[in-house]
Amino acid sequence: MIFDQVKPLLIRGQGRSYGDVGLLSHANTILTQSYRYFKSFDPETGILVCESGVLLKDIQDTFIPQGWMLAVTPGTQLISVGGAIANDIHGKNHHVRGNFGHHVLEIELLRSDLNIIVCSRKQNAELFYATLGGIGLTGVILSVKIQLLSIHSEQLDVEYLNFRGISEFLAVAQASEAWEYTVSWIDCLSGKNVRGIFMRANHQLHRVGHDKLIPVKATKSLPFTPPISCINLLSLKAFNHLYYHRNKTPRRVQQHLYQFQYPLDAITNWNVLYGQKGFYQYQCVIPHEQAQAAIEDLLEIIHQAQQGSFLVVLKNFGKIKSEGMLSFPMQGLTLALDFPNLGEKTLQLFEKLDAVVTQAKGRLYLAKDARMSQEMFFETYPEAKTFEQYRDPEISSDMSKRLFGY
Repeated sequence: MIFDQVKPLLIRGQGRSYGDVGLLSHANTILTQSYRYFKSFDPETGILVCESGVLLKDIQDTFIPQGWMLAVTPGTQLISVGGAIANDIHGKNHHVRGNFGHHVLEIELLRSDLNIIVCSRKQNAELFYATLGGIGLTGVILSVKIQLLSIHSEQLDVEYLNFRGISEFLAVAQASEAWEYTVSWIDCLSGKNVRGIFMRANHQLHRVGHDKLIPVKATKSLPFTPPISCINLLSLKAFNHLYYHRNKTPRRVQQHLYQFQYPLDAITNWNVLYGQKGFYQYQCVIPHEQAQAAIEDLLEIIHQAQQGSFLVVLKNFGKIKSEGMLSFPMQGLTLALDFPNLGEKTLQLFEKLDAVVTQAKGRLYLAKDARMSQEMFFETYPEAKTFEQYRDPEISSDMSKRLFGY
């Protein structure tokens, strides 16, 4: 048994987190990729029991044709159920469905003392809440019971709107609370007077019946990794100009769920655009009370630094309170940007952004983080000390060492 071998141990799913949550130097790693089986499904209630290594895509491909789907998914479906729980992921419908963890009914957890603990909101509840968003530090998730969402169609009615400024974004977001999915792209080089495209979507109301799901396959890939980043000031300006003007005219279209939800899954290795040095993603959430001013400050700092990417997402988190002790979402606005790794220049920019986030009582997303300070972590995650009581003493990661010290 691996728990009797070299310690500490790392628990790893698909390894698609952008930071160091799935890394641990000089240690054994437990990979959950072989835990890929469905254990049971009730077609009347939509309750699925599956192993933790099952991909979100496995679930979607199997059950959408039957009229059921995951209630919450992120911008990719190529992650595991265990990883979705460990990071308590969110999607474009947080304002109506909350986090992934809100739809998890039960978790079967293997601890390093070889005890298997079943936890839920009624049984071993504190360990359950520690595991939701617990970045893999509470044990090996063996299997999960999940409540799926009933849908009539995988086809979406999508509306595109343009906006200028954060205040106009907030007005559009408020007017879109009844829509299932909402998300916006913004031009990160436009400063505090930001311009952007707001997208909202609902499932169509005709029944799936026995219609076959037509998945959007990841058939494209980039043939090589360029020696330097293709994301630079010149390419950013060109892309942002073209994207905004292509989409600024309000329109309604029909899209397949996969096209709207997972556009990057259509390119298997999109990350190589950032070159051999890679990239950082910076994602923060700011409470609504401070959101407009703080987001404007963040965008102005990025504009002055002339850094950023073509993939910049601004979303509204709703009133559904996170349950996990280390869960990221809170009521407010979340901003996510990719930055080419320019070394010290990029890290200095992040320190300026951190100061704004901390001052506004926001926080950074652990699934995307690779460099947040321990001081900022404990200040912005108030339940971190409580969480330490429930983590497994033999499990660690490079992120854990950086944030907790062990």
